[in-house]
Amino acid sequence: MARIYLLAITLLLAFLAPTAALASASDIQAASRSVVRVAVIGQVGESQVFTGHGSGVAVTSDTILTSAHVVEEANYDEGISFLIIPSEGSKGFKARLLAWNPDNDLALLKITDGGKLTPAAFLTGAFADGSDVFAIGYPANVDVALQQQDSDTLQPQAPVKTRGSVSAGRSSKLFETVLHTAPIAPGNSGGPIVDNCGRVVGINSFGSQAQSGGAEFYFAVAMKEIVTFLRSEKIGFRSVANACRSAAELSQAEARREAEARAKIAAEQRIAAEKRESLEGDTRRRAEYRVIAERENRLAFAGLLLALSLFAAGAALVWQQRGNRNMLIIFTMGSIGLFALAILIFLLRPSFDKVDDLVRKALEQEELSGDGDTAAKLAAGKMTCKIAPERSRITVSNDADVIFDWAADGCVNGRTQYAEDGAEWRRSFVPNSDARVSVVTFDPVRSRYRIQNYLLGSGAMAKAREARQRHRVRGCSSEQGLRTKVAEMNGAIRDLLPNTPNEILSFDCRREALPSTE
Repeated sequence: MARIYLLAITLLLAFLAPTAALASASDIQAASRSVVRVAVIGQVGESQVFTGHGSGVAVTSDTILTSAHVVEEANYDEGISFLIIPSEGSKGFKARLLAWNPDNDLALLKITDGGKLTPAAFLTGAFADGSDVFAIGYPANVDVALQQQDSDTLQPQAPVKTRGSVSAGRSSKLFETVLHTAPIAPGNSGGPIVDNCGRVVGINSFGSQAQSGGAEFYFAVAMKEIVTFLRSEKIGFRSVANACRSAAELSQAEARREAEARAKIAAEQRIAAEKRESLEGDTRRRAEYRVIAERENRLAFAGLLLALSLFAAGAALVWQQRGNRNMLIIFTMGSIGLFALAILIFLLRPSFDKVDDLVRKALEQEELSGDGDTAAKLAAGKMTCKIAPERSRITVSNDADVIFDWAADGCVNGRTQYAEDGAEWRRSFVPNSDARVSVVTFDPVRSRYRIQNYLLGSGAMAKAREARQRHRVRGCSSEQGLRTKVAEMNGAIRDLLPNTPNEILSFDCRREALPSTE
């Protein structure tokens, strides 16, 4: 039976072999939220006219990174202004030139009329040669093909996404670039190329000219140049260094771990059963020896008392013959007492039924002296949670530790109520200032904390905020009524979310030790 079980586990692990990380359409769509059209507006007499455009990507909520050659006219013509057209919404935002560096073809624009964008995530970790990339931007030839007027171009529109791959080792001599094959055209300049998880890995700058029917190739400003430029301008940006993992790969890895865990548990249970059986046998033998020894000791003692009783009876006869009434009474009473005591000790000797009781108590004591930290894991207190990279898919967030106070009734930090969901406790969060929905769960038995982030567009975020408002829950309570409201809110928000989150952050938690009272 054990061999069949192990064979089944082996086949399951083989079936769940790793697959290559593939792009998720939702990740590319999420990255598109940060891409904008940079419209260049010229002054002709008293009128402002649309003179051209490029693309850009939001670094902060009001700062856009683009190509220097897209905005260079502003250095020579005071009549030039810029309009940032987001990928979603209903209007554009005015912007001014903040920084310009033609040496690496990068520039920064600053929104001046209060508009807010969703910042992109920039990949500062390793990026493998041959990896897939997606160029996201606003190629002008698409506008021409669709016969769009200037008024159409200045309205929010979804950017164009094209796919290619990276070829490392062929950089421009002017500045460090990334060679790729994701098609771009005039208008894409300043827009990003992103990896399969939607993280920016370069800013499109220029392309090669096809010769004699040959293919065209494209060049993006490399991340090294981008980071140096942003830091020189003291612009903070969202950076991620983790490798991109597909949701399917993560699911397969989790299934492998669960299969391995089940196999390990089965093996441990078998060993524990064998150990318990052996322990029970040894304990029973020791208990039997103990009972037999006690019985023999009681019988020997009863026999000794009986002999002493007979001796006292004989002495009583002697004193009777001598006519000493007092000594006769003493030895007669002593003989009767010793005989009665001998009978009592004989009757109270331990029976073999005591063996089962001794075995039970010994096994209970053995269990109590074993792994006794289960209760500590379930206890309330301050939890420190560290990221488990093997169970996580990190696309836009950092992997900092999470610290919180957990209460047995599902209250976190004394102010946020979670609701039971099987063995876990769950709470959904829909912030007003961030374009993501977070579903947070905590398993107090396994001490696991997990955050699932859904990066949604403006329309989906508006619906999620409406669902949150319909189920307003504040504070904590040990009453079931509040937990029921939280569960209803979780369900209403869950119905609006895609099947797969863009990001999964899994943490292993430990309970901080209580201060010593010594």
